[in-house]
Amino acid sequence: MFLGTYTPRLDDKGRLTLPAKFRDELAGGLMVTKGQDHSLAVYPKEEFTALARRAAAASRSNPQARAFVRALAASTDEQRPDAQGRITLSVEHRRYASLSKDCVVIGSVDFLEIWDKQAWESYLAENEEDYSMARDESLGGIF
Repeated sequence: MFLGTYTPRLDDKGRLTLPAKFRDELAGGLMVTKGQDHSLAVYPKEEFTALARRAAAASRSNPQARAFVRALAASTDEQRPDAQGRITLSVEHRRYASLSKDCVVIGSVDFLEIWDKQAWESYLAENEEDYSMARDESLGGIF
């Protein structure tokens, strides 16, 4: 399970060091793709495969489903962390997420999200009250 908030820096070669506590789970390979809210999503390979298969099973006659599957497949990069736990983020991924040197990696239970630090702080400022006011009805009965 991926939990917590970490603040690695992006180096000049576009490499990001993954949090040490997640390296074993990601050592067998991972998938980096565009995420929601202009973040990047990092999935263990098996988790991503299940997500991609669910997405591909959607009706091909649905234009939104086709667009999502295309974007997901086209924007995904398979990676293996190096000996220092670093992955290289593509220029396109860095552009999409507006990544600067200062990044934030957050656990999202089944996957990690990579955010530009300033974008993450803005997101928190805009959405923190929504979290504190969340009601069971709007969250599909998870409480």
